[in-house]
Amino acid sequence: MKNLPRLALLLLPLLLVGPLHADMLNGEKVEEITWDSLMPPDYNLSFEDLYGASEDIVNALDDYDAEAGQLLDHMQQVLASAPVVEELDGKMVRIPGFVVPLSGEDQLIDRFFLVPYFGACIHTPPPPSNQIIDTHYEPGTKLDSLYDAVWITGKLTLHTYQHEMGTAGYRLEAYQIEPYEMEDQEG
Repeated sequence: MKNLPRLALLLLPLLLVGPLHADMLNGEKVEEITWDSLMPPDYNLSFEDLYGASEDIVNALDDYDAEAGQLLDHMQQVLASAPVVEELDGKMVRIPGFVVPLSGEDQLIDRFFLVPYFGACIHTPPPPSNQIIDTHYEPGTKLDSLYDAVWITGKLTLHTYQHEMGTAGYRLEAYQIEPYEMEDQEG
């Protein structure tokens, strides 16, 4: 019993300084990922890949030209069919992003796109499908501002979902939503 105070002093820092987010959730290890990790390493879109024509041809077109409409359709098809990373299927992940509401009730959003930057899917064209995550959060969440980034933790799966706002290449069953806060860089 004499060593109990010493043991308590050794364990106190562990009790006071815990992780800010869960390293484990639902018995699974949580992997913090970035938006770049959602794109295959060899994924690279050139201007010609995206539009199906050279930059000179695209720049020479009038907005009302029928060929301009065809090039826009091609671009949207290319963005909607961007490749995903198969190895991420079924992983428990944590990723920051911005919310684009898709559905909900009484100011609670239960389905939304998670995107890498504010304004994605609101302005055209939307990001590639491997940069849009169709996110489901069963209890729903109320956001104070769409300008604020959030951290989402949940189960990521490969799933294509088309909506008028864009096409998602991933689905995230969200278990935790937290405000995004910049960590203090001065350690």
